[in-house]
Amino acid sequence: MKFELFVALRYLKAKRKQTMVSVISGISILGIAAGVMALVIALALSTGFREDIQAKIVGATSHVNLLRLDNTPLLDHERVIERVRGVQGVRGIAPAIFNQVFMASAQRNQGAVLKGIDPTREAEISDFFSHVVSGDPKALSGPEPRADREAPRPPENIIIGKEMARAMGVHLGDTLKVFYPLGRLTPFGMTASEKSFRVAAIFDSGLWDYDANWAYVDIAAARRLFSFPPDSASVLQFRTEDLETAQAVADRIREAAGEGFTTTTWIDLNKPLFSALKLEKLVLFLTIGLIVFVASLNIVTTLIMMVLEKQRDIAILTAMGATSRTIMIVFMLQGLIIGLVGTILGATLGIIACWTLDAFRLIRLPAEIYSIPYVPFHLRFWDIALVSATALLISFLATLYPARSASRLDPVEVLRYE
Repeated sequence: MKFELFVALRYLKAKRKQTMVSVISGISILGIAAGVMALVIALALSTGFREDIQAKIVGATSHVNLLRLDNTPLLDHERVIERVRGVQGVRGIAPAIFNQVFMASAQRNQGAVLKGIDPTREAEISDFFSHVVSGDPKALSGPEPRADREAPRPPENIIIGKEMARAMGVHLGDTLKVFYPLGRLTPFGMTASEKSFRVAAIFDSGLWDYDANWAYVDIAAARRLFSFPPDSASVLQFRTEDLETAQAVADRIREAAGEGFTTTTWIDLNKPLFSALKLEKLVLFLTIGLIVFVASLNIVTTLIMMVLEKQRDIAILTAMGATSRTIMIVFMLQGLIIGLVGTILGATLGIIACWTLDAFRLIRLPAEIYSIPYVPFHLRFWDIALVSATALLISFLATLYPARSASRLDPVEVLRYE
C-alpha cells in the first residue's frame, strides 16, 4: 500500500477529538449517496419511458412509410413493391389503407382510425397480431366474401383495441357499424359509406391511444368502404433491419420508387415526443446533479476541519521528509475515498430501487394521459457509469483547495507553539 493511501485511510478511521469532523464526513457520504441514487433512478425512469413507448409504437406500426406526394391512392402498389423490394436495409413490405371513420355500437358512438391491412404481409412489418388478447388473431385472413345478391352478405371481421371495446360496450361477436363520411357521389350529393363488421378479436398494445382509437380490417373490405380501386393502397409500410438507420433506408426507398413519392419514418411521426423525452433526461441530469454538487461542499468542509485538526501531524510528516505533493495527495485521497464510498452506496441503492420499482410496477399511471399503465425503470450501464464518473469528478474538484492549503503549511510555525 502506498504511503499516501495508508495515511489517508489512517486519518479517516482514527478517532478524532473533534466529533464534528466525523459527523460532517458521514453527512458528505450520505449526501453524495443520495444524489447518485436520485440520478440513477431519474435516468432509469427517463430511459424507461423512452424505450417502452418507442418499443410499443414501433411494434404496432411500421418503420418507414411510402406514399404519393398528392396523397392519392397507389393504384398499382404491387409494381411499386417490386421496384423497392431490393432496397438495402428493408426486411418487410406491406400495403395498407388509413382513414378516419365514425363507429357506432348499441351503446355508444365514437371516431376512430380504421386501418385496412393485408394480414399475411402485415406480420412482416409489425408484431401487431401478437398483441391480440382475445379472439382469433387470424380473423382477418378468411376468404373473400362472395358477392351473392340473393343472400345477405355476412358482416366481415374487425379487430379493435381493448379500450375501444370497453368504451363502446362491445364484446367478441358483437356488430359494429362503420361510417365513412366522404362516401359515394350520387345525384343527391355526397353520401356516407356504411358497413357492418363483426368484432372477431381484441388487441392490447399497451399504448392507450392505439387501444382506444384504432381498428383493423382486411384491406379488401377497406377498399370497398372507402371506394378505393381494386389492388390499390394508400401507403406502403416497411420494416427496416435497424431502427436507427430508418432515415437512410427511407431515402433509398424514395429514390427507388421514383418521381411523385415521399416517405415518412417513425422518427418523423413521433419527433415531438422523443425530443421532449431527450430534453427531459438532460434537465433531470443537470437538476438532480446539483444534489451531488451540494454534497461535495461538505467534503470541502470536512477536509478543511481535518487540516486544522491535523496541523501538528502535517508538520511532523514534513519534518520527516514528506513533500508538499505528498501532503496534498493524502488529503485529496481522503476526499476521493469519501466520494467513492458515497458513489458506490448511492449507485447500489439506486440499482436496487429501480429493479424493485420496475419488477413489481409499483408506480401506476393513468393510461389515458401517459399512454402506458405504469412507470418503467430501465437501467443502462452507460447511465450508471456517467453518474458515477460525474460524482467522482465533483468529489475530486472539492478536494483541491483543502489539499493545497494543507500542502502549504509551514511546519516551523506549527511546531513553534507545541
